[in-house]
Amino acid sequence: MTIEHHDIYKIAAHHRFQWEEAQQSHVILFPEGMVKLNGSAGEVLSLVDGKNSVDQIVASLKEKFKDVDGIEKDILSMIQFAFDKAWIEKAN
Repeated sequence: MTIEHHDIYKIAAHHRFQWEEAQQSHVILFPEGMVKLNGSAGEVLSLVDGKNSVDQIVASLKEKFKDVDGIEKDILSMIQFAFDKAWIEKAN
């Protein structure tokens, strides 16, 4: 499935996105375990809330990280990766 700019995603059922103090990073928790996310992945997934469209996520992160070239491609790749791993699902 291709990620569309108007799509809205949320954290998938039976998954939880949170800051894990012991790991000093954001994580995705699910029944089978946990995935420790790097800083960039945590930034993207923190905006996947069932309300923000992909366009809104991209715009927000482009504003926050103005000096990062090619950030849109990286954001879309992370959303696609998270979707492919079933960490997120379409909300709309």
